[in-house]
Amino acid sequence: MAGRRRLCGQKLFALAANCVDTGMLLGRFHGHSRLLLTALMSGVSGAQAALMVFQKQQRANPETTLVNFILTLCRDEVASPETEALTLSVKPLVCLFPPLFKQNLLTFLYLVHSAIPGPTVLLLLKCLSHDSNPTPWVRALGRQLERKLEMNHKDPLYSERCSQKLKKLSERLGGSSEAGGWADCFNSQTEESESYRRPDLPEHGTQWKRRASFDHVDTDREETVQESKRLKTDVHVDEPIDAEDKKVRMETQAGSESTAETPAETLHDGLPEHIRGSVLHIKELLESQAEWDQSSTEVFKVLNECDPSQAEMLCETLNFPSLPEHTLPKLCSSILSLSPDLSYSAAASLIRSILLQKVSSLSEPASRCLVTAVTSLCDRYPRPICHAVIEPVLEDRNIGPHQTELLNRLIESCLDFHYRLLVFQMTFRIPWSEAVLSIIHSLLDSKLVLNEEVFTQFTEQLISQGPHFTKSVKFAKMMLTVLTKYSSHVTAAQKHSLTSCLNLNETFLKKSLQAALKRIPDT
Repeated sequence: MAGRRRLCGQKLFALAANCVDTGMLLGRFHGHSRLLLTALMSGVSGAQAALMVFQKQQRANPETTLVNFILTLCRDEVASPETEALTLSVKPLVCLFPPLFKQNLLTFLYLVHSAIPGPTVLLLLKCLSHDSNPTPWVRALGRQLERKLEMNHKDPLYSERCSQKLKKLSERLGGSSEAGGWADCFNSQTEESESYRRPDLPEHGTQWKRRASFDHVDTDREETVQESKRLKTDVHVDEPIDAEDKKVRMETQAGSESTAETPAETLHDGLPEHIRGSVLHIKELLESQAEWDQSSTEVFKVLNECDPSQAEMLCETLNFPSLPEHTLPKLCSSILSLSPDLSYSAAASLIRSILLQKVSSLSEPASRCLVTAVTSLCDRYPRPICHAVIEPVLEDRNIGPHQTELLNRLIESCLDFHYRLLVFQMTFRIPWSEAVLSIIHSLLDSKLVLNEEVFTQFTEQLISQGPHFTKSVKFAKMMLTVLTKYSSHVTAAQKHSLTSCLNLNETFLKKSLQAALKRIPDT
C-alpha cells in the first residue's frame, strides 16, 4: 500500500510539473509565434489549425517566416525533474512539449516545408533526436519529413514492434492468419527499405509480390469494410481539455470540428452580427438576376466597417473567386461608389479575392467584363492591385500571353509613373521569362523615371539573366530600348559589363546592340 501511494505521488508530481512547464514554455514565445504555438497545442487537429493561422499571417504580412519560431524551439532549456532523484537536465525546448504537440508540429512542417530553409528543419529534427522517449508517431513523422527533404530513405517509417502490431491488426481485418493481403503490404515495405541496403538484388520478385498483395486486397475489401467501420466507431480517445483549450479550438478550428458545416458557414459565424446580416444581403444580390438599384449598393458600405481580418473572412465567406464574370462590373461599381475609400488592407483582400484567380487562370484573352473590372479597380486602388494581383501573377512561372496582355494594358493605361516603377522593381525579385521580358519592355517604353540605385539594380539583373536569353529576340529588343532611351544612365563600369553580355547575343540584333552601346560615351 505504501509503495502504491509513493508511485501515485510520483505520477501526480510529474503531472503537476508538466502543467507548470507548459505555462512556462508558452511564455518563451511572443506575438505571432505564440499564436502559432497555441494552435499547435489545441488538440488532434492542431496541425490544420496552425496551417490556417500561418496562412493568415502570411496574407497579412508576406515577409512572415517560421525561422525564428523554429530556432526558439531549438533553444536549450532546463528540464523539470521527473524522478525521485530530482536531477536537472538540459534539453532542447521542443523536447519538453507533450507528444501530441510534437506530432502536430511535424505534420505542420511537412505541409509548409517548402517555405522553410532546409538547414532550419534539419536543426529541429536533430533537436528532436534528443527526446529520451519518442512516441512511434513522432518517430514516423520525423522520418517522413526526412524523406521529404531527401535526407533518409533507408529507415522504415515504423519500428519493428509497430510492424508486428500492424501485422496482427491486418490478420484481424482479413479474418485469417494466412499470408497475403495487408500483411504482405507491411512486409513489402520492410523489403523495400532493405533493398536500399542491397541494391544489387533483382527487383522482379518483390514487384510480383507487391502486385499480388494488392490483388488480394481488392478481393478482400468487401469482406473487411464492415469490420473496419466497426473498429473505427469503437476507437475513442479521451483527452483532458481545460477551458483554455476549448476556447482555442473554438477560435482556430471551427471549420475542422464539424463536418456538418461548410467552410463558408464556419467563417460566417466568426463575423459580428451586423456584418453577417450584410453578408447575407450581398450574397442574395450576387445570386439574383435583377438589376441593382441605389439601395442595393448601400449594403456594400459594410466593407468600410471591417478590419483586415474581417475583410478577409467576408471575402472567403462570399466566395468571390467563383462569381461569374458578367457580375463583376456591377460588383466593382458598387465598391467604387463607397465613400470614404477602402483601407489598403481591405481593398487588397477584396481585389485579391475577386480578381487574382480569374486573371491567373486565363486561357484566352480576358473578357470585356473582366477587363472592365480590373481597369476600374486599378484606377481607384492602384497599390492594392499591384500587390494583390500583378505581383502574384508575375511570380507565377506559368504566366502566359493572356496574362501578359492584360498586365501591359494596365501599365499603359491605368498605372501612374510611381506605380509603374513599383512593378518594375518587382521584376528584380523573380526569374525572368519571355512573358516577363514583354512586361519589362512595356515598362521601359513608358519612359520610367529611374534613379541611379534602381538603374544599377536593373543592369545587374540584365547581366545575370542575359546568358539565359542569348537567342531571345524579346531580350535583344529590351536591351536596345535600354541602350537608346536610357543611355544617359549607363556608367563606364556598366558599359564594360554590358559589352560582355552583348558578346553572348546570337540574334540578328547583335550588331545594332553593339553599335548602340558604342555610341554611349565613357563617363
